[in-house]
Amino acid sequence: MSIESKRWLVAEPADEKLLRQYRQMSPVLAQVLYNRGFTDPESAAKFLYSRKTTNPIQPGSEMKDVRKAANRLLQAIKKREKIAVYGDFDADGVTSTVLMVKALQMLDADVMYYIPNRVDEGYGLNLDALQTLKAQGVRLVITVDCGIRSIQEVEDGKNIGLDIIVTDHHSIGPEVPRADAVVNPKQVVCPYPEKMLAGVGVAYKVASALLQLHFKHQVYQSSTVRNRVRQSLEDLLDLVALGTVADLAPLNSPENRALVRLGLEKLNQARRPGIRALLEVSGVEPGQVTAMTIGYALGPRINAAGRLDDAEIAYNLLATDDMDEARRLAQHLQELNERRQGLTRDAQDMVRQQLEDEKQQDVPLIFAGSADFKPGIVGLVAGRLVEEYYRPAVVMEQGEDESRASCRSIPQFDITQALDQCAELLVRHGGHAQAAGFTVLNENLPALQERLMTLARQTLDGQELKPTLEIDAEVPVHKHDDDLWALYEELQLLEPTGYMNAAPVFMMPNAYITEWRPVGKDGRHLKLRVNRTGYPPLDGIGFGLGEWASYPPGHFDLAYQLDINEWNGRRSLQLNVQDIRPASSLNGADY
Repeated sequence: MSIESKRWLVAEPADEKLLRQYRQMSPVLAQVLYNRGFTDPESAAKFLYSRKTTNPIQPGSEMKDVRKAANRLLQAIKKREKIAVYGDFDADGVTSTVLMVKALQMLDADVMYYIPNRVDEGYGLNLDALQTLKAQGVRLVITVDCGIRSIQEVEDGKNIGLDIIVTDHHSIGPEVPRADAVVNPKQVVCPYPEKMLAGVGVAYKVASALLQLHFKHQVYQSSTVRNRVRQSLEDLLDLVALGTVADLAPLNSPENRALVRLGLEKLNQARRPGIRALLEVSGVEPGQVTAMTIGYALGPRINAAGRLDDAEIAYNLLATDDMDEARRLAQHLQELNERRQGLTRDAQDMVRQQLEDEKQQDVPLIFAGSADFKPGIVGLVAGRLVEEYYRPAVVMEQGEDESRASCRSIPQFDITQALDQCAELLVRHGGHAQAAGFTVLNENLPALQERLMTLARQTLDGQELKPTLEIDAEVPVHKHDDDLWALYEELQLLEPTGYMNAAPVFMMPNAYITEWRPVGKDGRHLKLRVNRTGYPPLDGIGFGLGEWASYPPGHFDLAYQLDINEWNGRRSLQLNVQDIRPASSLNGADY
């Protein structure tokens, strides 16, 4: 076989006596939770069922400067000062912007929004934008999902007479902006226990504190007032779920998990016209939305606006109350997303060919760029290259004098920390451990490439750099469909699954595949059927595994997730195949 499988990391089975102590769950689910660090039955039960007894969503007022921010916003509302919500062009930034504007509009604030153009302005605050806002009569600027690294820009804004509140969730740099309030749970001096909220999660905390402060002195704190506050906040949770999942905020966090779960309930009601229209173009029925739906269908379409056109399209979609306008905007996003997919594939092919021509496939870090690359896709291309080569990747849109890059990395290499060590070569930079961005003068590109290569080599030399697949347990499927359905339903207790709370992956050794064929565009995906002794065969789909169809079917090891296929109103179980490898033994049972 010339197709290279991932390195399978099969979890060590826990002691059967211990697993039997995990009450109200099967040994398979108990093993999954054990693998995720819940090594005692009590912690496992708390993770699954805590929502029934405790509320993991902490009061936003406990976060540093939240009260200060809420007080300044309320003062601006009372004085009829014009407020600008300054956001970002990705899904987290757009949902944060819509959420904050909606919250301020609930209080009849004089509010506008500003989202910078990815191509012309780049990420974060910029002085030209602040001067424009000042000229439009803005007195107070509140950032969402940006600003924590905008040290000079905040200073410049203050100097021209603006008050500025920064709300953000990105990594803290050597300095914190001297804003009127800085809300970011990653600050060392911030006592808030949850450090990994998305930008929209932080914005939600500020909005919650603002609404509660506004209604604090209403007559007798009546139940009517309390219900109004609660309902207003609940109506924003669909936006919180969208931004949290799309920005890959960790879903092993009790608070993120709770926010997304509650937000999914709102998303599945699809009361917001923009959400309903987005579901229509994505081919998703209300009631069928999961965290995976956000990650693979809704998030990419929202992001497509800022990547290839203007994030204002996505903002208007989520903000509109008009269904006809929502459908028009959703269709525009659909077309942009299809174009984005094609551009991403073309750019990935170009970098792959460049690496092959220069025999650079084994470098510790991929460093590539082109004037032809659209700035909105370089991050996607970098992510695809990381998946393909399992190396950190820097992909740039090269300009005449300076270039803008997006970086994606692997767990073994903190890309933002590496960029911090190159700070004097960069115009600006920021991000997370595995995703970052920067702007650099072209004259500094050779030195930057050399230093990043050196840092990557020092960190990664001697490590096996091959994509890994973590497998929870060996679970054959030669059992009655009722038992498989029961297992599938039980595994739903793990939802919402996603980043840092992955859906469980199981292994089926020596599965007998009776047939398979390539499907999808360019035959990239694999449709297959697995034999089950004594039971009807089970269908499977393997996304991105179409190459396997060039080999005859037979015995193979499968890594899979248990999934549902819905077609013409009929629901059936299927295997979502994550990886395939030649059968490790041909002596076992035909699963």
